[in-house]
Amino acid sequence: MDESTKTLVDTASVATVVGTLAGILPAIAALFTIVWTAIRIYESRTVQDFLKRRKGG
Repeated sequence: MDESTKTLVDTASVATVVGTLAGILPAIAALFTIVWTAIRIYESRTVQDFLKRRKGG
C-alpha cells in the first residue's frame, strides 16, 4: 500500500472515531479503527527499530 492510500485510510479512521463518539456510527466501526491504528503504529519506523534492537539485529 502506498503512502497516499495510507494517508487516505488514516483520515477515514479519524472520521470513523469522530462519528462513533458522536453516536452516528456503530461500535464495530470503532473496533476496525482501533485495529487499523494498531497496524499503523506497529509498521512505524520507531516501533520497527525498537523491535530490531530487542531481537539483537
